[in-house]
Amino acid sequence: MTATIGVATDDAEPAAAPVDAAEVFDRLRRHLSPKLALTGSFAGRGAVEESARGCRVTLSDGRSALDFGSYAVTLLGHRHPAALAAARRQLDTMPTSTRSLASPVAAEAAARLSGYLGDALPKVYFGLNGADVVEVAVKLARLATGRGRVVAVRGGFHGKSLGALALTHSPLYRVGLLGCATDVVHVDGSDPGAVLREVAGREVAAVVLEPVQGENGAVPLATDVLRQWCADAARYGSFVIADEIQCGLRRCGERSVALAEGLPVDAVLFGKPLGGGVVPLSALLCSERMYAPLAADPFLHSATFGGHPLSCAVLLAALPAIEELAEHGRTLSALLDGVLDGIGRRHPRVVRAVRGRGLLRGIDFSSPQVAGAVVLELAAAGLLVSPCLSRPTTVRLLPPLVSTADDLAQAAAILEAAITAAAPTGPATGTR
Repeated sequence: MTATIGVATDDAEPAAAPVDAAEVFDRLRRHLSPKLALTGSFAGRGAVEESARGCRVTLSDGRSALDFGSYAVTLLGHRHPAALAAARRQLDTMPTSTRSLASPVAAEAAARLSGYLGDALPKVYFGLNGADVVEVAVKLARLATGRGRVVAVRGGFHGKSLGALALTHSPLYRVGLLGCATDVVHVDGSDPGAVLREVAGREVAAVVLEPVQGENGAVPLATDVLRQWCADAARYGSFVIADEIQCGLRRCGERSVALAEGLPVDAVLFGKPLGGGVVPLSALLCSERMYAPLAADPFLHSATFGGHPLSCAVLLAALPAIEELAEHGRTLSALLDGVLDGIGRRHPRVVRAVRGRGLLRGIDFSSPQVAGAVVLELAAAGLLVSPCLSRPTTVRLLPPLVSTADDLAQAAAILEAAITAAAPTGPATGTR
């Protein structure tokens, strides 16, 4: 494999003024958050991000880092040529919408996205980030059923806006906030009967789940449990919403994990890489029944930048680009299996488990201290990963589809060295 899979091939980087890292950190401290400045300084060893191409990021001090993080956004890597070309074309015609006239770009994007899932879920709503579409999905479910309660899953993450926050399981994000607008109960993801006990009272509007829980450490939920949940929800008239904002769009091998497993869900949520790693975009795809309130009143839920032409134009380029790389992604996933299995066997004292599916993987360490030390070692050596805010013992690896075997080998070597350097020298602190 070569290093040019789906990567921008222009030889010259765009001309830009040199970045003053010290000034960047000073502005972060004064105008954003001192802690953002601190964590960014640790991660970059005093440098900041300056440019990127494919799975490589160039820092302000000239160093290069391999990006296996970015919280699942850069599935196509940075500056994928098809995504960039689509954005440039739309910038030259109509990058924003009047919101009064119909947008052909948004209409085409909706049709294309529905077709991408075989038209199983024909109705589409576009947002800008994951929490946007979580909010509208729950809103539609409550309106369509006339019920108020929502079932979510322990360990799940669905966003931090007030409505979505009620579904997110970790109490960490609700400190100082009294109450949320949605009545939510969280159930055990391994309990096949958990949903039946909740929906039998006919008060539940929807069951919201991630087929693979990202923030919880790349934990796949058992398909047989999810299938039982879907059957029980349908029996009592509750919708099932599959949040695939992190695990969908081939990140875990399939276009939709839920649909590929044959789960009869009423909605699938996409986000993160949907904008090709270039623009922010998310989408709700759902059934006619669930969408009925919005079909009756299209202004029941709206957003100024929903269906933004620039973002929708990039979606039209991103979907075929993802499909072109899908088989390569399966090859990368198999290589990653071997890498992570070997690391687990060689470091049983600190690696408690390796989880995940496809190109969404989590390494669970013996303590948050070890996990934090590994992240710092990785950043210093030039490998960017994504920690799990809800599960601080786990570090996520999110290789882009454009990564090569050589990239993976380099990441494996850096990871091996980082774990060795971060491992405590005393008695074992965890078991596999």
